[in-house]
Formats: sequence, structure tokens, C-alpha cells
Amino acid sequence: YFLFHSLKTIMNLVVRALNADSLTAVIYQTYNTNHRDLNAKGAWELGYTGKGVVVSILDDGIEKNHPDLISNYDPDASYDVNDGDPDPQPRYTQLNDNRHGTRCAGEVAAMANNGICGVGVAYNAKIGGVRMLDGEVTDVVEAQSLSLNPQHIHIYSASWGPEDDGKTVDGPAKLAKEAFLRGVTEGRGGLGSIFVWASGNGGREKDSCNCDGYTNSIYTLSISSSTQNGNVPWYSEACSSTLATTYSSGNLNEKQIVTTDLRQKCTDTHTGTSASAPLAAGIIALALEANKNLTWRDMQHLVVRTSHPAHLLTNDWNTNGVGRKVSHSYGYGLLDASAIVTLAENWTNAGPQKKCVLSMVAEPSHLLITKTVDGCVGTANHVSSLEHAQAQLTLSYNRRGNLGIYLTSPQGTRSTLLAPRPHDYSSEGFNDWAFMTTHSWDEDPRGEWTLEMVNVAGASDYGKTPLVYYLNICYC
Repeated sequence: YFLFHSLKTIMNLVVRALNADSLTAVIYQTYNTNHRDLNAKGAWELGYTGKGVVVSILDDGIEKNHPDLISNYDPDASYDVNDGDPDPQPRYTQLNDNRHGTRCAGEVAAMANNGICGVGVAYNAKIGGVRMLDGEVTDVVEAQSLSLNPQHIHIYSASWGPEDDGKTVDGPAKLAKEAFLRGVTEGRGGLGSIFVWASGNGGREKDSCNCDGYTNSIYTLSISSSTQNGNVPWYSEACSSTLATTYSSGNLNEKQIVTTDLRQKCTDTHTGTSASAPLAAGIIALALEANKNLTWRDMQHLVVRTSHPAHLLTNDWNTNGVGRKVSHSYGYGLLDASAIVTLAENWTNAGPQKKCVLSMVAEPSHLLITKTVDGCVGTANHVSSLEHAQAQLTLSYNRRGNLGIYLTSPQGTRSTLLAPRPHDYSSEGFNDWAFMTTHSWDEDPRGEWTLEMVNVAGASDYGKTPLVYYLNICYC
């Protein structure tokens, strides 16, 4: 169905750094003289440094005694879910396998002006870590991590997800879904916990982040990557649920991310979308310092309004129905710390979230489905301006990877809900899977929506036309 709106077994989760193993004086992700940066310096000059904001890194632990983190470390934002104790210190190995969380933490809250490593985007924020990836990752583990101390922690940053292999379709199970929902409805005194998520590293495998139920969720703020020179990295996944972009690694001649590392060391080789999400979490911490009353949806509104295409290069930039540039590779573009704190200062909170749901059963033989909607006018759920739009589908098909699925709004914005995935040979189809797009943000939902399914194999394909069992329409 379409949605326009604003006990699982052990999962095979992967962290979203890459296998890449003289720090630079200029850290391009925060400040660069050629203005190819996230404009953190502009926010700092306005007096925002993350003070009073708490961020927790959900990962493989955090080296709490690292000299560039120790003054900002917050034990109340930390826990070892793997071993069931309060100490999130990583398990040390010869290969330093559990360095990921410490690296992410430094991007957010590494201290300033101490001559160690680099500087975090929100260098006066409090930082914690949840050790939850160094062991069996079950639905219980995920839910416990996502719901840790939600009246104290403001922002949860996660740089992991299902296998980025171009064939997996997976996401949060029952308990984790409930943790997300409770987080946005009850966290931060009802303003909502903010979940920042890395969009995935399956680009080489032609993966789609809309097949990842964490980044594809309306409750997460999904972040993609750009290289130093403004190119789409080889590992980056394109999808319609990505909201914005920060920097990360690229080709061998391009800089990677400077941050803290295990054994009280520093690194300039942090990589992948793993490195992008914490930079976004730091910027969001600056915005929360500027306005403590922002809801989780307000923050997404601010990101949409202040991110910009900048120098980001791709052939998939389009202009949506309200005149904003948006891309499946970059979302609304590069985050701008100075712009987001400035807009946050006097932001008026969005009203309560409304969901307008319309159900329909599609004809099994139809690959083009149209539905005229009125936004639930005349009801308490009347929606006049879109946030998220979802198409929640149950369908069967002989080879899932041959399908392309596209949603076009009444104002002509065409979102790629699913790009073909050549490695996905599954015949399982999709079972109640909610494909999400942010590309029609602020558009009027009234009018004709079109859902199109394309078989890219064409006449050479074997098997049947996709069978769509049901389709719901919901928006907010």
C-alpha cells in the first residue's frame, strides 16, 4: 500500500565503514578554505558548540578514556548491551576490530584546542556509546540499544544495518520497531528521540537503501556520503528515503575522515557512510542547542530546508513540486551547520503528525496503478502538506531484482522507490514492505498519484507479471 506521511532472530548486521587501513591540519568535513565543507565554523562563530546536548553512538563500544573524548564522555548515555553491564569499553583485539564506535564518537564530540586528533562538530556535546554490535545482534539487543535512557539522550547515531549485498531485504523486527515508535513519541519529554542513520555501502553491488528498513524508516534521518570533490562515492547507495549528505571517503587521492581511534590514537582513514552519519549527528546537536524545543519532525523539516546541492555532482538532481532540488544520491544535499542553527533559533514547531491512509487492491496484471486522493479532507487526518510518502506493498514476482518501482506525485515528482538490483534473484517478492520517499516534502498530496512497476528484463524475462496483492495509500 501507499503511505504518504509524515521476536527477531540473530541478524547479520554490518557496520558501514570500509576496509581501509600525518593527520591533516585542515579537517575538510568541518571547515575548509575553499568552502567545500559543512560550515561548522559558521555555527561555532554563532556560539553553538553542542553544549547541553547528549549523543549516543550505537556500535561496538566507545573508548571512554580516550584523551580526546574523556572530558565529554557521559556514562548515562552509555551501556554494554552485549555483556549486560554499564561499561561500553570496546573489546580489544590484535586487529583492532572494535574501533568503529570510537571513530564515530570522535566525529561528534572530540574536544577542541587540545592538540589531539581533530575536533568534533559538536565539541562541547556529551558523548556516550552503546556496545551492542560485538556479539549476537537480536531484536532484543537492538530494542534495548534504541531505547536506552531516552529522557537523557537526545540523539542516537547508528552506522550499521543489513548486509549491503544488493539482494537482502531486511529491517527492524517487532521490538526494535516498537523502540523507534516509543522513541519518537515519548523520548525527550515527548519531543521525540532523534535517530540518525548511515544510508549504506552497497553501491558497488547496486544495492538500494530502500531495501534497508532502518534507513527507509520515517523515524530515522538517513544520511548519504559525498567525496571531498563532490562526487558520489563508489560505495554509496541511491534511494528516495535519503534526507541529506555529509562528507566521507572517496577515491585513493581524496581525503578521508579524521577522528579518534582505539588505544588512545588518532586516524585519518575513517570511511564510508559510517563516517557520514556521525557528522550529521553533530550538526543536529548544534541545532538542538539553538532550540531545545525542536521535535523529531521539526529536525527533519530543518534538514530539508537548509541542505543544499552545493558542488555535489550527479545526474539525478531534480526539482520537486515546491521548487527544491532533490537527488536519490544526496537527498536534499549537503548539510549546512550555520544555516540549520540559524533557522532553528526561531523555528515554529510543526503541528501534530497526521496520517491519511487509503487502501486499494490492485489488478494483478497492471504495472501502472493510479489513485486520486483528497488528503483526507474533511477529517481529523486531513493532510495539506506532505512530509514522508510511503508505498506499502505486498507483491510476488519470480525475480525480485528485475523490478523497478516508481511513485509520481500529483505535482509530477517522480521517486525511485526501488531501482533494479541485479544480484537479487529472490522469488519472495515483498511482504508488507513500506517503500518511503522524502522527495515530495511540502507538496500538496491532493490529486493523482501513480505507482509504476517496470520489469527491466523485458521480453527476456522468464515467469509472470508482478502480482500486487494490496496497496495502501497513506501520507502526512
